[in-house]
Amino acid sequence: MQHWVERVIMKYNICPFARQEVLADTIRYRVVENRQLDDVLNALIDECQLLDAHGEIETTLLILPRGFEGFYLYLDLVDMANDLLIEQGYEGIYQLASFHPDYCFDGEPQDSAANYTNRAPYPTLHIIREASMEQALANYADPESIPERNIAFAERKGTEFFVKLLRDCKQ
Repeated sequence: MQHWVERVIMKYNICPFARQEVLADTIRYRVVENRQLDDVLNALIDECQLLDAHGEIETTLLILPRGFEGFYLYLDLVDMANDLLIEQGYEGIYQLASFHPDYCFDGEPQDSAANYTNRAPYPTLHIIREASMEQALANYADPESIPERNIAFAERKGTEFFVKLLRDCKQ
């Protein structure tokens, strides 16, 4: 996943805020081997508590290599994870971004290159500090253009380009 962040997200500026965090080494990568839903949700809250205690860590990628390969099962997990953040009092403190090898935007064909803006080598919950995101967006000209720019880039490069990138990141 670190290769994916550096060789895809940062290199192609998919997230214009990633470079700073990569260079500052403030991204935590946590692999959760458990396949059980409760274990993954507990790991999510553990990571939020760790972030609470360690302001020097900007963000966590909670990587799920097994058990959530199915995209719709993964989407159920994302819904439950968001509900749990609210239930645990983390609404407004942390937000989740989601990445999956089979990510597909609603209304997009499965093979659309646009989906690769949210495809990653493994199912991943990205825990983001909301205050940091608000500050980054406030200092970025036209943040609403980021998704459109990324989709245009993905469509220019094409599906095969991204298939190869993801394959290379898993090696």
